[in-house]
Amino acid sequence: MSPNWGMLPNAKDLGVGLFGDGVGIPHRRCERGSAMTSAVKVDVRAFWDHGYQIVRGVYSPDEIKQLRENAYASRAVGGDLLSKPLMRDVLLDGTLVGIARQILGSDEILYAGDSSYTINSNQHGYHKDNADRKDPSAPDWRGRYTILRFGIYLQDHTTHTGGLNLRDRSHNSVSLRKGRNVYVRSSVGDVVVWSLRTSHSGNGSLLTFPRWFHPAPHLAELPRRLRRRNGKYPRWWPEATADGDRIAVFAALGLDDAHHRRYTDYLKTRTYMCDIWRRSLFDEEVFTAARKIGLTVWDMRREIEADPTVGKNPTWQPIAY
Repeated sequence: MSPNWGMLPNAKDLGVGLFGDGVGIPHRRCERGSAMTSAVKVDVRAFWDHGYQIVRGVYSPDEIKQLRENAYASRAVGGDLLSKPLMRDVLLDGTLVGIARQILGSDEILYAGDSSYTINSNQHGYHKDNADRKDPSAPDWRGRYTILRFGIYLQDHTTHTGGLNLRDRSHNSVSLRKGRNVYVRSSVGDVVVWSLRTSHSGNGSLLTFPRWFHPAPHLAELPRRLRRRNGKYPRWWPEATADGDRIAVFAALGLDDAHHRRYTDYLKTRTYMCDIWRRSLFDEEVFTAARKIGLTVWDMRREIEADPTVGKNPTWQPIAY
């Protein structure tokens, strides 16, 4: 069944103010525009070779400061980013869509309701986000995979701990152990983009000494002397400090193809995702803004509302093919 593209119920009719509780201001969509989007250049070949890229200097420090304030102000608003008036322009200002177009080589970009942000999340450990995580013969591993995960980290991770870990070139293997462990040193204003097939982990550890050693998230992968200490570093291996609250904004964009339809079918099985979709309340203004930047938005709330079979799996489970 193809997802609906129609209009969701008007947010005002559901008791949700267009601008939430009135705190903060929307992100600067009008000020960025197509000129800013066209100025962002991505090393497309490196992305497909390594499974990720850091796009430097996409946002200004003032924009990141405003996003942090908007994230705090939006904590009481449920649903995806489009449901949060102070956060929705992350998807609607055209910046992420422009990056996706460069990487995927298409002007037709799809958003299917997968976006969120976290404040001081403690999730840790390598995993993949795609549907077929363990079976190399499954459809996800046939041909080029066309769904991207965007991460905007609203604080410094060049010299501060708590950043993203990735495995270099891990997007071509189902193994979570394959690929060099990388601590992503993102600066304020950078955008990190990776394949949903890339192994990654949040809340990475950055040591001030030895600077050449990047701890892997899994205890079994640490040097033997650290495994004997239950993963605790020696006192002379200090961890860098955090740069305030760790706020990270995430969104998935891709092509309207078999990979995306399979990923959406998988998300329909997940409890947390269906809960987010049921709380995703926005009106025609969102669809109008999306059309202006060439972004197709699938109405996942309407897609699942009459389906009693969705959202049964609290954890990852394979889907049939």
